[in-house]
Amino acid sequence: MNEKNSGAQRGRVSFSVFAFYLLPFTFLFTGCTAFEVGSNVQRGRYALLRGDTNIAQADFQRASEIDPSYLHRIGPMKEGVWTYLGRAYYANGDYKAAVKALEQARATHPDDSFALVYLGLALAKDGDRQRGVKELHAGLTGLYDWLEFISEYSADKGYWDPGAYLRTGIKTELARLDGKEFNWNDVIAGVERIGNDLETEAEKVANDKRREQRDSAVGDDRGN
Repeated sequence: MNEKNSGAQRGRVSFSVFAFYLLPFTFLFTGCTAFEVGSNVQRGRYALLRGDTNIAQADFQRASEIDPSYLHRIGPMKEGVWTYLGRAYYANGDYKAAVKALEQARATHPDDSFALVYLGLALAKDGDRQRGVKELHAGLTGLYDWLEFISEYSADKGYWDPGAYLRTGIKTELARLDGKEFNWNDVIAGVERIGNDLETEAEKVANDKRREQRDSAVGDDRGN
């Protein structure tokens, strides 16, 4: 083997060794980043639920800057960080910023029905009611189908919308949108209530599952 080939081989070996030792730090950095994004989103969710919309907006903004494709999950529920940011803009009355963020949400996660619902609300508030109806109808239909799927097939079906009141509310708003004439204030108020109720339901599901897991662990410890 000539000197040139020998040097190239040593270089490849050195790089492989470097990459091997670097790999754990890469996983650590990725894990820390995911934790930071998730923490920001969770703080923002709590702030949004209690009405602290400025705090929520700041938390979601930080999360979107760290990982624009982040998707928050609670069981089968999923909602992107851009959707949460758009919701915060909407709650703060900045409808143009909300539309921009929610269009980004739809582009990033096309199956995020929450994004379509709040995009429809923001468009309606911003004066584009024709597009608003279209997005609201698509988003509400997606949420209804998602809840129906959970009720039929998901292991979490015992947690989500057990009395079907969420699905009943969605059907009511879809019927209004399908009518020739409807009161926009009533539709907006009804859809906002559905969005808030779903977020509250998601938090209740998460808490119920954590409590059951904790109780199960305590039972296992007592049995040993």
